[in-house]
Amino acid sequence: MTLAPLKNVATTVIEHHDGPTSSVEILQYDRLAGCDNLEVAQKLFYANQVGMHLKQVRIRLNNGAAQLETGEMQFVKGNVTVDTTMGGLGGLAQKLINSNLTDQTTFRPRYHGTGEVYGEPTFKHFIILTLNNEEAVIEQGMFYGCEGSITVGITTLKSISSMLFGGDEFFQISIKGTGWVVLQVPVPANEIIRYELSNEKIMVDGSLALLRKGNIDYKVEKSNKSLLGSMIGGEGLLLQTFTGSGEVWLAPTKPFYDRLRVESTQTVIKAPAVTEPPTV
Repeated sequence: MTLAPLKNVATTVIEHHDGPTSSVEILQYDRLAGCDNLEVAQKLFYANQVGMHLKQVRIRLNNGAAQLETGEMQFVKGNVTVDTTMGGLGGLAQKLINSNLTDQTTFRPRYHGTGEVYGEPTFKHFIILTLNNEEAVIEQGMFYGCEGSITVGITTLKSISSMLFGGDEFFQISIKGTGWVVLQVPVPANEIIRYELSNEKIMVDGSLALLRKGNIDYKVEKSNKSLLGSMIGGEGLLLQTFTGSGEVWLAPTKPFYDRLRVESTQTVIKAPAVTEPPTV
């Protein structure tokens, strides 16, 4: 399929993947300049200054299928039908259980046919992941959309320590099959480290891990044998451990952005407060 920006709109295709009956693209708006409100224009000015770009997911179907999270579709063009079938009583029950356990959307509409499906524009970051008859486990809130051949479900933590200390990580999202998946990630793609493990181990202090796939054993454990030892050691009370062979994605800058959202800039960068110069 030929890649092209939106007609008469200044956009760039920053990432894409072509499948046998569908393709997906991440469009980036080059610059937003259509505001007629001064307050909004000020916000756009700072967004442009720091290099923030509005992005949009575009899915092209060629007698194919795809699904998006509920509420993410903006418009559909072409001979495309929307399937909201619940899958019978058993399918409905399973979806309700999955939704309650993971705090995720109960029903994800499926789009079938030939045409284009556009997601809602957003400043958030996207990555296109391709699976080849394999499974990946991702953090809650990361799934955005996928090819019709992909199955989206849940996976539970296996170890007792993970169940006791996992908190929100007790259940995670599982995506499996062959095809493309659009992930909504908390940091830019170039700030994500993708480790290839070969019978190795990674210990993570904090919520840095975004994805794992392959033969990886995942546990959540106390970082030391005692609470006092954990405090003296300087790390948090919990460690996520990944052991085995496969792929693990980490986002080292995520905690810093999380702190920026709740703390002042001067507190985060540990800089002294700027005071007004004395009047003469």
